[in-house]
Amino acid sequence: MTVNPRALYAPTLAGASALSVACSLARLPGAWSLSAMALLLPLLGLVARWSSRRDAIPAGALGVVAVALWPAPLVWDEGGSWLEACGAAAFWSLPALGAVAAGGHLRRQAARTRRAVRDARRDQQLEVARDLHDFVAHDVTAMVVQAQAARFVADADPRQAVLALERIEESGLSALASMDRTVHALRRAGGGPTTPVPGLAELPELVDRFEGGVLEAEEQALTALAREADTAAYRVAVEALTNVRRHARGVDAVRVTVRRTTAGIELSVSHTAPPRGSRSFPGLRRGGGGTGLVGLRERVEAVGGTLGAGPGDGGGWRVRAVFPDVSRET
Repeated sequence: MTVNPRALYAPTLAGASALSVACSLARLPGAWSLSAMALLLPLLGLVARWSSRRDAIPAGALGVVAVALWPAPLVWDEGGSWLEACGAAAFWSLPALGAVAAGGHLRRQAARTRRAVRDARRDQQLEVARDLHDFVAHDVTAMVVQAQAARFVADADPRQAVLALERIEESGLSALASMDRTVHALRRAGGGPTTPVPGLAELPELVDRFEGGVLEAEEQALTALAREADTAAYRVAVEALTNVRRHARGVDAVRVTVRRTTAGIELSVSHTAPPRGSRSFPGLRRGGGGTGLVGLRERVEAVGGTLGAGPGDGGGWRVRAVFPDVSRET
């Protein structure tokens, strides 16, 4: 069985302190007692730093008493008064309390470090959860919609069912790529190799996979964002398109626009109103639980942008985000 040396600090201090007190009361040579202080003072610091509170408090108290008491008998033997003996004890209690304070300070610093590491791990877990929501959920939703569409048209139009299956395959590959990026993000935290996070450069491919999606993008606007803002803009587009699939079936078109404005680089995703009586496939709607627009707003504001959502023209819905234009700042 392996013994933790740190568990021996408190018992060692208690035993050494008791022996020191006994030697002081027996009036052993002062040189021996002084050398014992060279052992007690470091032990006090070690106990304050490493021992549990249950063990540290009694052992530390006994150690402080031992350090403070050792000169008192010597002063008394030299003809000193009780007041002088008490003064010597008070003087020698200062280094003992200083050792305890030093050990306690290191203990508090270690506790703060552990809390900081725990908070960093929690933030990393939340980041991974957001990545899974922002990227994987989009592709999985597309797979569900296309599978339901294939089942609906399989008998009437087998060709359309085959096209739907091809889109399911594309969405599945995209979901796997998103999960690979998440794994690489975890490797990055561990110092391993990474892959870049998608940005507006991948927006044409994203819109092309979306049935009925139309992209209107200024070429210069696609490259005018900082890296963090570029990633946030792509996630806004993913979340907006995912919400269209979930909640606005049957729309004629979904328009994604990226352009430069006086306020900055504007990304907007808007769709027309679904036709009345349009049929929704069973099982499409599901309960919430993702970060949604609330999480996106926090991410957009973190990079200096703004995000808004509301009714669009023609009874549809519009999501609009504006980001700082890096090219103008430089």
